[in-house]
Amino acid sequence: MGIREEMPLLARHEGVWDGVYTYYNATGEQIDQHRSRLFCRFKEGSEHPYHQTNYYSWDDGRTDIRDFPATYADKRVWWDNDLIKGWAAEVGLDQYNRTVMLYWQRQGDPSLYLYEMIQLSDDGTSRCRTWHWIRNGQLETRTAIQEKLVSRDWAAMEKEMEARSA
Repeated sequence: MGIREEMPLLARHEGVWDGVYTYYNATGEQIDQHRSRLFCRFKEGSEHPYHQTNYYSWDDGRTDIRDFPATYADKRVWWDNDLIKGWAAEVGLDQYNRTVMLYWQRQGDPSLYLYEMIQLSDDGTSRCRTWHWIRNGQLETRTAIQEKLVSRDWAAMEKEMEARSA
């Protein structure tokens, strides 16, 4: 069995998602906000059967791209790249099959780790995510993310983006 069969909830996240990330400090004050477009790809048989690329943009014109190729083993997606090391797993205790949990640690900063919870809507067209950034055992930052599915056909949208940038 492969990643799609062993992680059917995560497989429902395949596609392109547009959203907004809002960051809050430990006292609840908003400290940042930006837009996002995420490409969540499943490539069975590949060295990286899950591959996510995040495109971020701020109102002041700043942009950032983060690439997260991942391996798969033991019903978890595993990341180990220059930015993070961690995993994603479906939460089997969720009888409604809506919840994916992630843990990751920033490379080079062992005092900081993050837990993320993703809730997928029953119709699979929207999701919300929350991150808890913890440094030395204390909450440092919370991130709230709201996203809408743009397309399941990430490959076509990827080709369209490449054609526009050429």
